[in-house]
Amino acid sequence: MRHVRSSWSGAVLVCGKCSRKLDGGFGDKGRSSLAKALRRALGLKKGRKAALGVVETGCLKVCPKGAAVLVDTRRPGDWLIMPEGAEMDELARRLMDQPPA
Repeated sequence: MRHVRSSWSGAVLVCGKCSRKLDGGFGDKGRSSLAKALRRALGLKKGRKAALGVVETGCLKVCPKGAAVLVDTRRPGDWLIMPEGAEMDELARRLMDQPPA
């Protein structure tokens, strides 16, 4: 077995099905997927060199209308529902300010 180092302090799981249903809906012009807009808002490096991982998953089985579901792995009991077109800077501040559990 081999190991690869990562700089991640945690990961944010983004429901891929919710994100696809919204067909973008996030970012400056509302054309980016939630995962891509979140990476940009957080100012993260790419891949394992980022301070926080943003991973698009399969369906998380919540399926809110006009929104996407997020799970911060540092707070797995507190899932977030992000409405389409919501302010990314506020979400980025919330995610970067959270200390590990």
